[in-house]
Amino acid sequence: MIREFQITIRKIKKPKLTNLNENIQFLAESLGLFNKRDKEKSCYRVFLELVKNKSGLSAEEITITTNLTRPTVIHHLKNLLDYNLIIKDKSKYKIKKESLNSLVDFLENEVNAALNELKEIAKDIDKEL
Repeated sequence: MIREFQITIRKIKKPKLTNLNENIQFLAESLGLFNKRDKEKSCYRVFLELVKNKSGLSAEEITITTNLTRPTVIHHLKNLLDYNLIIKDKSKYKIKKESLNSLVDFLENEVNAALNELKEIAKDIDKEL
């Protein structure tokens, strides 16, 4: 069964001087985890907690460590699940892959597969036109 999900990739300028936090922010922003409505960067904060805790965290644990409300945490966890960046294992949420590098590799493969399908459809359309 193919699971549909949305991938957002933003091409943004990488900061010149970087530290670990800036690199994680750059990655998160490139993956579309920031938006204008999220003034407190709450999605990023949820993502960051999951990056730091590879064994996974419950929604309650994320609520406590981020000082975000439970509905806010649940909302962002649902979005991160929809973006296929995290998984839920029993009551714990964790990053989908064992490292951020392997997560980016996974996303690259998914994007390439989707683009290859689009190319095939485009070829068929071009033949018919």
